[in-house]
Formats: sequence, C-alpha cells, structure tokens
Amino acid sequence: MKLAERLKELRKERGGRQEQVAVALDISMSSYCNYEQGKREPNASVLCRMADYYDVTTDYLLGRSDTRK
Repeated sequence: MKLAERLKELRKERGGRQEQVAVALDISMSSYCNYEQGKREPNASVLCRMADYYDVTTDYLLGRSDTRK
C-alpha cells in the first residue's frame, strides 16, 4: 500500500494529473489509476520508469526507504 500512497503524493507535488503521468510512462490511464489506488502493482519495467519520472529510487516508491535519492 505504500507504493500507492507515494505515487499519489509525488503526482500531487508535481501538480500533475493521472492522465499526464500515464502518458509519460507509456501505460494506460486505468493501469496508473489502479497503481495509485493500490489495486495493482507495476512490473519491474514500469516501476523503474516511475522512479525515473519522479526522480526517486525504486526503494522509496516501494516504501523500503524514506530517502528519495
């Protein structure tokens, strides 16, 4: 559930919409919404793209670390 919270927090910090993030990550809007709602978890490739997009580590996204970089 930590991933969902972090995705939502990071998106809001950037002032973006879910649709914008989905396009930037080259995934469907429904997939991104499901990730943010904690209904699904991304595969490793998408997780890495998310980390790059938000400029954080995958460990931060997954809640394994509180350090963003």
